[in-house]
Amino acid sequence: MALPPKVYQFLVSVFASVGSILYGYDLGVIAEAIASDNFNMQFHPTKAEQGAVVSVFTGGAFFGAMFSGVAGDYLGRRSTILLGSIIFILGGALQTGAQSLDYLYAGRCIAGLGVGFLVMIIPLYQAELAHPDIRGMVTALQQFMLGIGSLVASWCAYGTYTNFSADNSAQWRVPLGIQIVPAVILAALIMFFPESPRWLIDHGQAEKGLRTLARLHSHGNESDPWVQAEYNQIQDAISFEHEHEAKSYFELFKSKSSFRRLILVTAIQASVQMTGVSAIQYYSPTIFAQIGIPTGDTLKYQGINSIIALIAQALCIAFIDKLGRRWTMIGGNLGNMVTFIIATALLASFPPGESKNLGAEWGFIIVTWVYNFCFSCTNGPLSWIVPAEVFDTRTRAKGVSIGVMVSFAFNTLIGQVTPIAMESVGWRYYILFVVCNFTNALFFWAFQPETKKRPLEEMNYLFTNAPLFVPTMNMKDYEQHDLENRLEEAERKASISSHVEESDRGYQETAAKIS
Repeated sequence: MALPPKVYQFLVSVFASVGSILYGYDLGVIAEAIASDNFNMQFHPTKAEQGAVVSVFTGGAFFGAMFSGVAGDYLGRRSTILLGSIIFILGGALQTGAQSLDYLYAGRCIAGLGVGFLVMIIPLYQAELAHPDIRGMVTALQQFMLGIGSLVASWCAYGTYTNFSADNSAQWRVPLGIQIVPAVILAALIMFFPESPRWLIDHGQAEKGLRTLARLHSHGNESDPWVQAEYNQIQDAISFEHEHEAKSYFELFKSKSSFRRLILVTAIQASVQMTGVSAIQYYSPTIFAQIGIPTGDTLKYQGINSIIALIAQALCIAFIDKLGRRWTMIGGNLGNMVTFIIATALLASFPPGESKNLGAEWGFIIVTWVYNFCFSCTNGPLSWIVPAEVFDTRTRAKGVSIGVMVSFAFNTLIGQVTPIAMESVGWRYYILFVVCNFTNALFFWAFQPETKKRPLEEMNYLFTNAPLFVPTMNMKDYEQHDLENRLEEAERKASISSHVEESDRGYQETAAKIS
């Protein structure tokens, strides 16, 4: 029995999200790897070198995101995923076999390049396949799979740390090597999945695009009213974009509508890094050590933290298309702010090395867990959902590419600065994230319109006509309902055609009886 169309779309997106596991795994594993006894005995890294091990990955990802915009438009969405997977496999192999920090830097830079391709193109691919009603759920899979990767990394690192002795490099080589496995699976199978119908139609392959839409939405029935309505809407939108909308990176900055979307997307990606998530993910062993928690316990607590994140991300998948994007983003930043206020107060009141207060230790652990839950069900998934859905077909890859570049630029900055800042100013560093979470919430309250369940081809109408200051607008005034109207027309034509066929059949049967 054939799967329901939305289930099929969801499962295709689940597989594509395997690429997101790679990024999540690295986020979870690298902090534990550089904290392992053998790694420190073998390489004796300074604080700056620790920062470089982390940030060279995100530096590579910055350039991967930059190149992926062009690759996504010219090669297609699937081929770009394949390219990113192959690059990551090479980088993962170099990391696993590293004999010096220079080898490790090279491997992490190459792996980061591959991840840059993947995390840019995957949510875009998912958004272009999905029905508007489940688009948020489907693109939220990016963050959910990041959580899966982080969970696996946390427990792998904990297992290798506790089961391999300090004189065995398997303490950090095994966790780094495991990340190659999902990349191989993704590279081997991605070309068996459907290409984006919007990319096909945009590149003169309209018949393939129609067949793909039918495969995604109606078990291959090209005459299905929904398929016909969406196909015609995509064709008309792309024709309009070819004539009137931005076609290059430069024109993204010239078109008022495109530039508005670009500002929103880059603000979202920068704001996510300034919630403090990267500082916690990359340097949790160091942060926990500041409050007096041993490394072994830190790895265990991080494993629990990953489970909490996964639960939060699953909740986002379940409810994001009901709750919407705007208020979820605002609430998430305010929740993050509260947790950082508490964490800062704990560090200030119980200075590292001067206090052995068990209550303070557990308070810090629990606050970290609460922060992670809050971030993982709000800002984390939304940083992939919103950028993938707001641009036109011809600007989507370019716009998302720039947004992801900004994300990795800020990620690299935080990765490099955090160990130095923690050593220099201690708890005062966390005040930065208190302030940033508040200003993030204020910005999104003012400038982010709601985009849930709006067809991709109707985003242009919203961002062209809606006022910049969102609180004064009535969202219903900027709902185009174009796809709904097309669907009603397609259903009406299908009904008339069916009635005519029945009449013809009745006439033929009557004529046969008379004769």
